[in-house]
Amino acid sequence: MNMIKSLRLQNFKPFQNQLLEFKPITLLSGLNSSGKSSVLQALVLLRQSYQQGLLFGKNQGLALKGDLVCIGTAKDALFEGAKDDNIGFELIWEDGMEGIWKFKYNRTVDVLQSIESVSKEVFKSSLFDNNFHYLQAERLGPRPFSEMSHYQVRQLQQIGTRGEYTVHFLAINELESIPNKKLSHPKVKIKKSTPNEDEKPEPSNALIDQVEAWLGEISPGTRLKIDSLTNIDLMNIQYFYGDNNPYRSTNVGFGITYTLPILVAVLFSKPGTLILIENPEAHLHPKGQAKMGELLALAASCGVQIVIETHSDHILNGIRLAVHDGKLKPQDVQLHFFQKDQQGQIEVISPKMDRNGRIDKWPDDFFDTWDKILEVLLEPAVEEE
Repeated sequence: MNMIKSLRLQNFKPFQNQLLEFKPITLLSGLNSSGKSSVLQALVLLRQSYQQGLLFGKNQGLALKGDLVCIGTAKDALFEGAKDDNIGFELIWEDGMEGIWKFKYNRTVDVLQSIESVSKEVFKSSLFDNNFHYLQAERLGPRPFSEMSHYQVRQLQQIGTRGEYTVHFLAINELESIPNKKLSHPKVKIKKSTPNEDEKPEPSNALIDQVEAWLGEISPGTRLKIDSLTNIDLMNIQYFYGDNNPYRSTNVGFGITYTLPILVAVLFSKPGTLILIENPEAHLHPKGQAKMGELLALAASCGVQIVIETHSDHILNGIRLAVHDGKLKPQDVQLHFFQKDQQGQIEVISPKMDRNGRIDKWPDDFFDTWDKILEVLLEPAVEEE
């Protein structure tokens, strides 16, 4: 399980020279346009360039446009105050392996020429192999049908950056056991009885049952029904509760649809997998957000590296509760808060969490909005004139 230990960004978007530490679970937060997404984009750009065959061989470079992310042209990627024409990324893994990339700036192109090579060993890490998932903020909402892709699902074991192949992935792997038993939901259904009546009934570890159990934290009693329309390469998923007739996905709201790809990716990832998630809280009520934070923390405790960008204090609190309850070590949590000054310079503050789930410092605007509002509400109301 060779996890990413640190990432350095040089002359990339809002960062002139920024070092960021990574842990089993890393949470990126901050105001809008403060640089959080740029951190994830740097990682995804490297993977995208590798998939396009640009990080090795004769014509090495950085692909700014592709299926995973689209930055634009080089002028969109270069730090505005750059003193030289190089964009650089430096990755260090836990075992000491290093990957240092430098790319030459050319204002009008969308593929930057590489000026430094790396060892082939780097490409055996989860950032570049199939043990990887990236779910962007703009995921697919409820649809009557979803896509099939045997290449993406069976060969690459991917669910798509928008979650577009989630239903197909779930249909193929629904009876497979989840790799990390620690992620088993306490209220998952019991396995069907065996011929040997003396055997003690056990909770089901099948992916479909675990997904349904965790979906129950959002919408209690949720069950799934998946149909394959192979003649037109489409999948259909319906939701039902108890003995009721199934509902189309377009009639159950955005929360379940947005959450399903995260649950499938997290529950089916083996140790050593890298998962990048933007806004895991999207369309979830507060309880669901906190449970999502707890699940992500549990996955991190099982050897899955999680990097999330979030605006949700409930996601953070779910992680804090997992630490408080001894499910995750505090030293396995990395918090980064991004803030921008009046001159547009980015500052990154990295609070620490203790064994009780408490945080040592709270920068201004770091999930403190409710406290500020409460202070105002506790003051006497202004009398009308």
